[in-house]
Formats: sequence, C-alpha cells, structure tokens
Amino acid sequence: MGNSESSSSSSSADPRFKSACRAFTQKELEDLKSLFVSLAAKSQSDNPHYITPPVFKKYIGAGGPLGDRMFDLVTQKRKDQKLTFQDLVIAKGTYEKGTKDDIEEFIYQLLDVYGDGVVGRSDVERVLATMLNSICSENCSESRSGSEQECVDIFLNAANFKKDDSDKAESSLSFEDFRRWCALLPSVRKFLGSLLMPPDSGSQVPKLVDGESIDPNLVLMREQYAWLIGGALSHELSEWKLLYHSAVHGQSFNTFLGKMSDDGPSVLVIKDREGYIYGGYASQPWEKHGDFYGDLKSFLFQLYPKASIFRPTGANHNMQWCAVNFSSESIPNGIGFGGRVNHFGLFISANFDKGHTFECTTFGSPCLSKTNYIYPEVIECWGIVPKGAQQERSEAIRGTVLERFKEDRHMLNLVGLANSSD
Repeated sequence: MGNSESSSSSSSADPRFKSACRAFTQKELEDLKSLFVSLAAKSQSDNPHYITPPVFKKYIGAGGPLGDRMFDLVTQKRKDQKLTFQDLVIAKGTYEKGTKDDIEEFIYQLLDVYGDGVVGRSDVERVLATMLNSICSENCSESRSGSEQECVDIFLNAANFKKDDSDKAESSLSFEDFRRWCALLPSVRKFLGSLLMPPDSGSQVPKLVDGESIDPNLVLMREQYAWLIGGALSHELSEWKLLYHSAVHGQSFNTFLGKMSDDGPSVLVIKDREGYIYGGYASQPWEKHGDFYGDLKSFLFQLYPKASIFRPTGANHNMQWCAVNFSSESIPNGIGFGGRVNHFGLFISANFDKGHTFECTTFGSPCLSKTNYIYPEVIECWGIVPKGAQQERSEAIRGTVLERFKEDRHMLNLVGLANSSD
C-alpha cells in the first residue's frame, strides 16, 4: 500500500498531469475520478489505488495485443501492471483534448503492438484482427461475416507499406501513410480514436435485414463492409434493409426503381465478373433526373479486394445520376456517381448488364474495378433507416390511421350509421 501511495504522490508532481488537468473542467475531472474509483474497485478489494489490465481492457472493449498496447501506453510504459488516476488523466488529456496531431500520433503508436518503434505490417494485421473480432457479433453467420483473414486483408490492402533500406524482413507504415490510410478507412480511425471514450450504447454495425426470400450466401453485404461504410456516415447506425437484389428481382432497371419506394438514402453494391466489389452511398432517393443531382454526403467505395472510402473533393457537384427513358445520347439511361456524362466514377446502364468506372475528380477515386468497363454479376441496394427514424415513421403511420378513423367515425355519425351495428 505504501508503494502505491508513494507512486501516486510522485506522479502528482508530473508536469504532464498538471497540464492535462487544465484541459478538463472540474466536472469532467470529477467524472474521471468516479470512473477511476469504479474501475479500481473492480480490480482489487484491498487496495483501490490502481486499475489492473483485465479490468481496463474490458472497459475499452479491446482485448488481445491492441488492449495490451493501449494499457502499456496509458501507463507510460512502466510495465508495472498498474494504471493510476494520474495515468488516466494524462492519457485522456492527450487522446481526447489534444491537437489533431497529438491524437493521431497517439493512435499511430497504438498500432506498434510489438513496441519496437516500427509499425510493421504484422502489427497492423494483429490490430485489425482484434478490431474486426470486436465489432462483429458473436452470432454472426459465416455467410454474413466471411473469413476473418480475408476481411483483414481487404483493410491491409488499402495501406501503403514500404520497405526501407535496412535489413528488416517486413515492410512498415509511415506516419503520413497511416494518415492517408485512415482517410480511406474512417471506421478504423473512429474505432482507434474512441477506445478511451465512454462506451457507446449503440452498435457500431447496423442491423442488416435481408428478408426471408433470399439465400444469405448470395448477399454481398457483410458486417465488416457495413461497418466500413457506416463509418463515413454522419448519422447513427440503425437498420439497413435489402430493397433490391438482382438474383431475386432480376437485372431490371424498372424493377430496381420500383423497389426504391423508400425516400431515404441507400447503399448500392456491385460485384462484377472480375470478382471486384464496390459501389456508392446515395444520400438522395433514386429518382428520374435529366442531369446530376444530390449533395456532398454521397461517396464511392471499394470493398474487395481492398477496402476504401472516397468522399467528395469539392471539385464539382456531380454526385448522383439517375436517368430513365431518355432518347438523347447526351443523357445516358442508367444510374451512376461522379465524373461526367459517359465518363462516370461509376455507372450502370439501364439494362443493368454493363457499365464503367473511371478515375474521378468528384470523389478523388480511382477506377474501382480491374478494368474501366464492367459487367455486373450481382447488384444489390440497401435502404438505410437512421436511428430513431423507424419509430418516428411507425408513430406517424399510427397517428395517420387514428386520425382517419376519427374522421370516418365523424362522417358516419353525420349520416346516423356509426352505431347501426349496436
């Protein structure tokens, strides 16, 4: 007990602790103290002066090498297996209240799970495996989640690992390349940047509802894909409903538009003959237009063989395209995103049997497939129900029905028929 108190006393003189305290309000410091006391009490009953690794890792929701590395960084690499209140304040002061550079430097160090000062490919691979295991539900079927290593690989493939001039066997990820990787994978940045934050009451993965009429093995969307795409959305995740699937509804543009009866945003996913999987998030409904429309919330993405998100660059406002039954060659019939007419970032013709994808300044995206000209094998579209919207919609429908019922009763009363069956 004396050693713990001595350690705590010396830490109190740490200028980093005093500086970190100034970043918080008095109420925030009191909340941090309450959190520490609660976690310390779970760690041991006789000496509530520190938090043990198992309790800490359970709190942040990350085990394995990622949880070990976070504990090591928060305890300032002392290796004494004791996390003090001062440790917690200093870490959260950097992690939550620091500058963008401070926060990203901390997150970058998290990836160095071997602690050798180099973020190697094997470091990132182990972190990704921990993350994906954490975000996917335990009861997720194999068809919904896919193999763990395959999912890890698609995220790894988006990173730019380089070999240096030394004799080290594996390639590494520089800090600047790490930042570019995070820009392509906002979900990874969100996950790593929220480990010390208060636990989120909502799921990081939307509930995927594909109906009973389709074989789950035919569905392209996986939990990891939904997590990746959802990380780029501004609203909270709730439910994604499969509105259209070419294997069930046929490759028909008119059928597709008919299924888009919902007026909300949607996620279009395509798998082509080359095996590449990609698509776009449409923030506006798919409706007939004679020109580009939409807003800066839309984006393109790749899902396989590598995962990346491509947000609008602001170069132009050519977001969505949805043209049907136009006879002019200057208005190609089909759906698409970005670029310009006949040179889209992504385009599927009205026959749903061919299309193209080119490098696109609208989203700063490359060709999304192996070749510019694509032949879709599977097309599916998911309607997004933002958190709370489903309940509001059901209440609105219920209110409408009740109002109609009142009006009907009123009309029946006027003609003396309301109680004729009594």
